[in-house]
Amino acid sequence: MRPIRRPLLLAAMLLGSGPAPAQVPPTPAEVAAYRDLHAAAARDDADAIRRLAAAGAYLNARDGNGRTPLHVAVFQGHRTAARTLLASGADPALLDSQRYDAVTIAAVRDDAAMVEALIAGGASANLVTSVYDGTALIAAAHLGHDGVVRELIRAGAPLDHVNNLGWTALLEAVILGQGGGRHQETVRALVDAGADVNIADRQGVTPLGHARSRGYAAIVEMLERAGAR
Repeated sequence: MRPIRRPLLLAAMLLGSGPAPAQVPPTPAEVAAYRDLHAAAARDDADAIRRLAAAGAYLNARDGNGRTPLHVAVFQGHRTAARTLLASGADPALLDSQRYDAVTIAAVRDDAAMVEALIAGGASANLVTSVYDGTALIAAAHLGHDGVVRELIRAGAPLDHVNNLGWTALLEAVILGQGGGRHQETVRALVDAGADVNIADRQGVTPLGHARSRGYAAIVEMLERAGAR
């Protein structure tokens, strides 16, 4: 069995269009042009956020790419700003123009501490995001961001959500990973949490079948111990 092709080509084939847009962080020019809450978020200025919020500034204002101040804080890795925005009433469920929420942005950035802060501030690990109708957990599993995967599992992320490519987090960890240490730990975390190891893709190939075809011996062993077929 030949391994499935890499993600962008496969996505284009299955969706019948070009590759889906990746996350788009604010450019330096955008950051320089920001004003008010977006500017405060970009520079991690909690005092300014609180002052602007108290004065009635709109916490969920959008920039030209649909990013709220919270999205900007997350893209910049500013946990203090993110916590302050959430405490002031910012909505963590809003999606930017690429359909990513704050938690999925943090997951793709491999920022487990930000994921933890967002969840503690009221964000959800259950949102359906991106043009692939995925989740933050699927995005993190795809990239082998094992620490983020564990944070999302602790937050109750849906383990067996199937995106519109027909893949779960476990399938993505195998199909789109490299079989290395972080993807192995991602698979271990999903299996230990009770992810269904036998959900197959649209071609009927299970995670175990994909792992065997790629020669991922450590992942094969983990899946077999978990009762994979």
